[in-house]
Order: sequence, then C-alpha cells, then structure tokens
Amino acid sequence: MSKAADSDKAEDGGPSSVEQYLVKDPERFALNMARMVEQAGKAASAWAEPREKGEVRDHVAEPVVDMVKTFSKLSEYWLADPQRALEAQTRLFAGYMTVWANAIQRVSPNGEAPPDDAVKPERGDKRFQDPEWGRNAFFDFLKQAYLVTSRWAADLVEHAEGLDEHTRHKASFYVKQVSNAIAPSNFILTNPELFRETVASNGENLVRGMKMLAEDIAAGKGDLKLRQADYSPFEIGKNVATTPGKVVGRSDVAEIIQYDPVTETVLKRPLLICPPWINKFYILDLNPQKSFIRWAIEQGHTVFVISWINPDERHGSKGWEAYIREGLQYGLDMVEKATGEKEVNAIGYCVGGTLLAAALALLAQEGDNRIKSATFFTTQVDFTYAGDLKVFVDEDQVAAVERSMNEKGYLDGTKMATAFNMLRSGDLIWPYVINNYMRGKDPLPFDLLYWNADSTRMAAANHSFYLRNCYLENNLSRGTMELAGRTVSLGDIRIPVYNLATKEDHIAPALSVFLGSRYFGGTVEYVVAGSGHIAGVVNPPAAKKYQYWTGGKPVGDFGQWFAAAVEHPGSWWTHWQHWVETQDNARVPARKPGKHMKTLGDAPGTYVKVRV
Repeated sequence: MSKAADSDKAEDGGPSSVEQYLVKDPERFALNMARMVEQAGKAASAWAEPREKGEVRDHVAEPVVDMVKTFSKLSEYWLADPQRALEAQTRLFAGYMTVWANAIQRVSPNGEAPPDDAVKPERGDKRFQDPEWGRNAFFDFLKQAYLVTSRWAADLVEHAEGLDEHTRHKASFYVKQVSNAIAPSNFILTNPELFRETVASNGENLVRGMKMLAEDIAAGKGDLKLRQADYSPFEIGKNVATTPGKVVGRSDVAEIIQYDPVTETVLKRPLLICPPWINKFYILDLNPQKSFIRWAIEQGHTVFVISWINPDERHGSKGWEAYIREGLQYGLDMVEKATGEKEVNAIGYCVGGTLLAAALALLAQEGDNRIKSATFFTTQVDFTYAGDLKVFVDEDQVAAVERSMNEKGYLDGTKMATAFNMLRSGDLIWPYVINNYMRGKDPLPFDLLYWNADSTRMAAANHSFYLRNCYLENNLSRGTMELAGRTVSLGDIRIPVYNLATKEDHIAPALSVFLGSRYFGGTVEYVVAGSGHIAGVVNPPAAKKYQYWTGGKPVGDFGQWFAAAVEHPGSWWTHWQHWVETQDNARVPARKPGKHMKTLGDAPGTYVKVRV
C-alpha cells in the first residue's frame, strides 16, 4: 500500500480522512435539508414580518457606509503610491506562495515531516484546535491562507502613515470584525468539526440550528437576539439578585434599594452605589458567592443601590440632570431619610461612575457635600484614550444614533448589546453562532451571560448627552460640561477618591482611568485589578483569583507607574475596605430598612424586572 493511501487512514484506526466527510444516509440527509429550508423560511418570516408592518426600520446601511468610508481612506494611502501598493501586494503574494508550497510538500509522498505553518494562530485562539486543521491538507491550507490574509490586512492598517488616530482605530476595528466574520471556522464546508457533525447527524444539527435562529429573531422582534446561554434557569429575585432588602424610594428614573444588615454594628457612613444604566445593577449581586453587595454588607456597610428604570418613550427627554436629580441626589435624600446620616460613601461603576463624577462637580458648586468619599469602578472621566467603543463615536455616527433615538425617544437595548458584543466578537458572537445555528446545540446556563443578555434601553436625551459630552467632545475633563446652568469642573471634587481600573479592560482602559485621575481636586488612590471590565471588578476574596497593583500617586507616565507598582495576589476588595475605613471607621447599631420610613416592596424591586 502506498504512503498516500496510508495517509487516508485516521491515526486512531477509525474512518479515513475522506470517509468521515461522506454522507452515509443520502435519503435522510436530503429530508433534513428540506426540514432545514423550512426552518430557514420561518427565520426569514420572523425577520420580514415586523418590517412589512413598519414595526422595525433597518439602520444597517449607516454602519456599513462608515466602514466603507474608513476603508476608502485606508486604500487611498496604499494606492496613492504605485511602488507602495506593489510592495503590499508582493507581501501578500509571498505569503500565499509559502502556504501553497507547504500544501504541496504536505501531500507529496516523500516521507518527510510536514513543514512548519507559514503563520500560526495567536495564543489563545480556540478556532483551530481540532486536529484536522493541521492533519488534513485541505483544512490546513484554508487555515493558513486565512491567517496570512488577516495578518496582512491588519498590517496594512498598522503601517498606513498619515491616517488620523480615530480613522486608524476604526480601520483596525473593522478589519478585525471582517476577519472574524470570514474565518473558515464559521462555515460548514470549511470547518472540519462542523463538517463531520453535519455528516454524522445527517444534517439534523442544521435543522435544530435554523429552528433556534427563527426563535432568536422572533425574540428580538425582527432583529437577531443572539442566545449566549440557557436563560431559562434564572429568575431575578429567585436565583440572581437575591440579597434581602427593601425598596425605600421610587422616582421616574430610579428605585432606591436598602439592604438588610447582617452585622450587629455598621459603619456610620452609609454606602450608596450608582451602577451604570447601560446594564442592570445586579452584576454586583449575581449570586451569594459573587455578590459585591452581599460582601459589603458583611463588612458592616449599610448598602443602598440605585436601580435605574428601563426607559421607554416616556423618558425620552430625561437627560443627565434628571438622572442626577431623580437618581443620585434622590438616592442621597433616601439615605438621609432612612438613616439620618448626612455623610455618605459613594461608588460609581462604569458610566454610573462618570455620572457620579459629573454630579459631584455640580453638587460641589451647589453646596451639597453629603458624599464624603467616592469610589470609581472602571470609570472614565477623560476620554482621550477611551476604549473601542470610541470607534462608534464621531459626528456622523452620533447624528445617526440621535435620528434613530428621536423616532421612539430611546435607543433599543439590542443596539447597545450588539455594540458591546462586537468589541469581543471572537468571544461573544461567532462561537455562539457556530454552537447555536450550525451545531444546533443549546448553550449552557451561565448567570453572567444571563445578565449580559438582560439589556436596557437608553433614554434619548441621556444617551445623546453622554455621547457628545464625553466621547465626542470630552467636556467633563476639559471643564466645559454644562449641567443645570453651570459649567462644572472635576477640580471642585476635593473629597478622597478610590479609582479602580482593570488591566485588560477594553471599555475603560487602565491608561484612560489613570489619566483621568489627574483632574480630581483631592487625593486619589489609583489601583489596577487583574482581568477585565467585569471579572476584574466582580472578584470576591474567597475565589483567590487574579491580583491587583498599588503604587504611588497616579502622575507621570502610566507605563512607568505600572512597572514600579506592587503586585498583590487575590482580590482588591479587602484593600478597598481598608481604604474606606481609613476615611471614617465609626460604627453604630445596625439599621433595618423601613424603621424610619414606609417601604415600597422587597428587593430587587420592580424596575430591574422590566425586560426589553
């Protein structure tokens, strides 16, 4: 028997490389293909029906136009000089020739060891783990050709001189999105694992997948609501957001929750948490093991949390001043009414922290000094080096979002959820597209992804103010943001600040948080936690995961600061607790919700249960 014939035998003695890709039951396979087409028709109907009724208007053209404009600017650079264009094409051609030569050598029966790949996947890339990507010459060729092309395209962006930084950032982002989308791992015939599963099940995986696709488009009311987990086991107040407490206040934009104490004495200063309205607050109360809220209560804090409304057309005119007056300041009023205290510690998370910072600057001018210390979790106040969300923000794109919002008075929650998912499309989009719609498998239950999918709408005035004043014009750090007829300055915030960044944050980069520290008027304790925007914050000490870094004042060069910082194992939570207690560690008897005021129901309240 020839070596070529031997190569057709699987190494484990099973079916040959060719046999595992051959349909065994053509009749059953054909029947399943018909069933798949039927389910695909239902998916198409779920997409078309709300558009025919005028319930959905597509805005797909706007981001596509922006991508085309961005790529046009990139092309101008490379095509402006024929020599430069030829060199770029030669680099790509040379890469292809190496891939082709490797493929020829791999299939030649010369007994030599297979050649090294022309380019290898990046560390941590899980798309090409199946052995057939390296063992089968066809799939190996596809993999290497794809990697050569995607790396070449990324290099075009990196080495394009004369591009402004915003255009370069957008070009890099769009190249990554296109590269992730066209990966051979995303298609049945070019992914060996999907190919084998389809043959082995005679196409039943595709029937299940198309059925799930139709269900997810229907759930999104005409738009795809990508299923990232099995959401059925979870229910707010039952097995997520379960820390006991009471709703002690309710305004048009927020409910204020006070949690039950578990210690006999508590810190005299209550703690008011201002979460982002882009997501729901229970990321800080997912379950008893991960709950920052429960842990803070156990440390002796009287915890109050702002639970933002999931806005609709009634809230279209609610801007930042309304969210400050009817959210943050209203929360302070409820804290004072419930406890009698006029000195409060406050926490702001992400955009909730940006709102808190703007509110503190405003309240300082107005003489409301009830907040005595401020903690910011992954919060930007300066947007010069903002994360990848900045890709979506320029005058044209903001104007397009505003036109969309003005039709209803809000931005659909699915639009923001899609934007966040695109920031990590290789982790949060394509693996689920493959698992759900091609493999036909239900995703596993996961409380974090349940929260991630529980999206919120954005009130038009609120979101427009945020995009323009922060991402587009950077008015907060420049001292030109106008609120309530005043021009506010972060320099007026002279209370102690604990400013937490996370090392791998793609939404609020550690550099951006570091640079923002310089604008506060008081002392700043800057800390960097390991991991990213969520896992770096929600990291209970008992988990013994990650680490955090502390150093001197957040001044000078960030790289030098981080290089000199001291690394500590585990969670930053205990470090923060010590910092809070150094501000004021006086204690008083524990306070129970409802002792001094009527309550409006049990935690987690009603606003958090409103779904998109």
